[in-house]
Amino acid sequence: MSNKIGLDAVDREILFHLRQDGRLTNVELAKRVGLTPPPCLRRVKRLEEAGVIAGYRAVIDPAALGRELEVHIDVEIFAQDRKTVEEFEDTVASYEEVVEFRRMYGRPDYFLRVAVADHAAYEAFVMGRLSGLPAVLRLESHLTMKTIKLDG
Repeated sequence: MSNKIGLDAVDREILFHLRQDGRLTNVELAKRVGLTPPPCLRRVKRLEEAGVIAGYRAVIDPAALGRELEVHIDVEIFAQDRKTVEEFEDTVASYEEVVEFRRMYGRPDYFLRVAVADHAAYEAFVMGRLSGLPAVLRLESHLTMKTIKLDG
């Protein structure tokens, strides 16, 4: 996180608590960081207006949606022309199973995080959709053994 707006220790404490629970009331947040509610709210608004706080979202339990198998996939493509890259990105971004999609510097060309119900659903996704795309050169799948830390 950049310090372009001059974050102090109280700002960092506010961010810490909001990262842990974005639904904290201003009164509870103020109590936790040692402020009264009005200055706490002013600080939160300043952090929002500066873009430090980019939004609030719900953390969804993938198992509750029947998508408990998460696979990370490295993707290399063979073509680098703009049209092929744009078509590949538009297609992959439209897949519901893809919950994170990044273009990388170097290798791999792309990183995907895919959430599906089980191994059969993953195989159907890879064999039926992803590997059949014309730009795909190589896929490498990684299954998580244990999540140690997940932040934000």
